[in-house]
Parts: sequence; C-alpha cells; structure tokens
Amino acid sequence: MSGYVRHLAERAREAAMCIARLDGDTRRQLIERMADTLSHRRADVLAANAEDMERGRAIALGDAVLDRLKLDDARIDAMVQGIRDVAAQADPLGVVTRRDVRPNGVVIERQRIPLGLIAMIYEARPNVTADAAALCLKAGNAVLLRGGSEARASNAAIAACLHAALREEDLPEAAVSLVADPAREHVLELLQLSDLIDLAIPRGGESLIRFVAEHARVPVIKHYKGVCHLYVDRAADVAQALDLLVDGKASRPGVCNALETLLVHRDIVATFLPRAMERLGARGVEVRGCERSRAIVPRMREATEDDYAAEYLDFVIAVRVVDDLDAALAHIARFGSDHTEVIATMDPSAAEAFVRGTRSSAVMVNASSRFNDGGQLGLGAEIGISTTRLHAYGPMGAESLTIERFVLRGEGQVRHEESRG
Repeated sequence: MSGYVRHLAERAREAAMCIARLDGDTRRQLIERMADTLSHRRADVLAANAEDMERGRAIALGDAVLDRLKLDDARIDAMVQGIRDVAAQADPLGVVTRRDVRPNGVVIERQRIPLGLIAMIYEARPNVTADAAALCLKAGNAVLLRGGSEARASNAAIAACLHAALREEDLPEAAVSLVADPAREHVLELLQLSDLIDLAIPRGGESLIRFVAEHARVPVIKHYKGVCHLYVDRAADVAQALDLLVDGKASRPGVCNALETLLVHRDIVATFLPRAMERLGARGVEVRGCERSRAIVPRMREATEDDYAAEYLDFVIAVRVVDDLDAALAHIARFGSDHTEVIATMDPSAAEAFVRGTRSSAVMVNASSRFNDGGQLGLGAEIGISTTRLHAYGPMGAESLTIERFVLRGEGQVRHEESRG
C-alpha cells in the first residue's frame, strides 16, 4: 500500500473532531456557504463535466452511465437546493431520543452523536460529492470521497467549491477529502483503515458493491442494485396503474428507483397489458415477457430468468403474469433487491397484505417507485439508499449518519455502597 489514502484519512479524522465540536448554527452556516459557492462557481463545474462527458463518449460509456454523469444548470440547481434543504433541517446532534429515571435517581438519556469519518465510494454521479459532504457535515462528520474515474474532473471541481467554503469559514479543508487518484489500489487501502474510518458507503454498480463488501475491514452499508417491481393487482385502477408504470420506468430509467419488472394479475392482464405496451412503446421501452404475457401481446420479446434478476438501468422492462398476490410476493422475494416495491390496487386489504409481505426499504401503495428518494421523502439530499438492515434502511439523510449513545446524569450515586469513603 502506498500510504496515500492513509494520509488523507488521518487528516480527515482530525478534521472530524473539529466538525463534531461545532454548534448547529455554525454547521448550518457552513453548508449554506457551500451551496452559495457551488451556485456561483457553476461555470467551472459545467466545464469540468463537459470534459468528463467528452471522455465518456470517447470510451463508449453506456447511455445510462452518461445520463448519471451529466450535469447541466437544472441539475446543479437541484444540487444547490438539496444542500440548502440539508442546511435548513433541524440539527440531528445532541437530540435526546429517550430519557428514563432509575430508582436510584440516575437519569439515563439516549443522545445522538456523529459517526466520525465516513468513506463514500461511488461511480458516475458527481452530485454525490456535494450531497455526501452536506449530509456528513450536517451530522458532525467528516467525509472521505472516492468517486469514479469517469467523473474525476467534475468531482474535483465540486470539491474545490466545497473547500473554498470551508476556508471562508476558517475550517479544515480535510473535512471534505477527495481521493483524486482513481487507481483501484487506493480503494483497497481505504477499505483496510479500520482504525480511522467508521463507516464505508459504496454507491454504484453491482460489481463495485460486491468488491467493497468482499474487501472491507470497516463497517459497510450497501446501496445495492434496484430491481424494483410494480404489481398491478386485480383491483387496480387501470389508468392510474399505467401512469405509475410509465413514470416508474420511462421518466429516468438510469436510476436505482426506476422500475425493472412489471407483475400483472391474471384477471386484469387482458385489459391492462395491451394498453401498457402502447404507452411503453411510445416512450421507446423494450418489453420482455413470459409465455402468458406473450400469448396476449405476441410481439414482445421472450423473457428469461436472467431478465427478472436484471437491473437494466435502460429502456427495458420484464413482464410476468401472476395468479394472485401471493405469487407476486413470491416472485419479488426471489428476484427483488430490497430496494422499492409498488402495488397498484383499490383493495385496502390487498394493499396491506403487500406492505406486510415485502421487506424492501420502501413500499409504495398507488405511488410511483420514483418517490424512493431522499429529496422526495423530506430528507433534503441523500447519501444513498441503504438495502442493508443495520442502523439505517432506505434513503439515508443526516440523521442516518449519527448514532445514539448513553449519557447518565447523577448526583454522586455509586453502584456499590462499600465504595463510599
């Protein structure tokens, strides 16, 4: 190992202690300044992103990757607003979540504190650089960022904005540290730093997630792939279900909360599927179906078992006809990734059975899968969508980057009376 990442992590660890001591108003002011700086220096960020996009096209990156990589004024505006939303949130630190008084008079509190130093390992999404920094700082942490090589110029330009804000607030730049060298060996080094890094969060493709999980000696929360399903129940409102399908699949297929599989109850399939094919076809979506669905719409391509496990991140969706809600739940249990599941139904009992029967991080009843997003759920930005059942599950905002500790307040109580002088 070169020691390059250890040096960055040591400086970031020191900065984390500085950030943790700041009061909530100071952290809010810092994050607001970051938003201002990013907005004012957007030309630098857009120029850097154009460089990344040109390089990406030259090496034939896929359309879905290029879409995640691309920045424009609207996306920068969304980044800036996300940072401002984080700044405006209530301070998560020092919050007492529980308070009890023991028979001996000792007051026991559960209090939120920072995690410490968080490592973000991500691909193709330059907005993660800003989102992760804002959320980590809001929760009193420092962050060590390792973005993908395809976004290296964009990440560096965004990090420069964040560093400028830290300097203006007379705070250490190391609180937001960027691993500028994209070499894979540096990821390996980072994942071994159990004495410095409190949590690693990988965010990207399946191969990245597996690599991090297999090599980490630090705790890992996985933002795993999104094999998201829409189940159209026998009691669905067809027009409503069609809108959920089109929004979930075609509005932005390259994101993790996009639909990848459509499950249709056998009693409604003859009515629903031809209209679904028409709506999806108008948006350029390729449909791959099971034998029963192809019997109704013969022109669709035959689906394989691999199709039902796929995260396409593209204008492709798999379809399966199911006999009932239990069959839909069985399919989801087999092929789902614990990300987002949707039911379209006007039957409250079916809706509740679906909610109880799925274990994903978000369940939608007559609402689009695209709402499984930190901003849409009121978290401001998000650092990722955890599909790991640890202290956080689903979209992770600032509160998810804290932990609870015990604080005891007494008046001289001792456990053993013989300890008294």
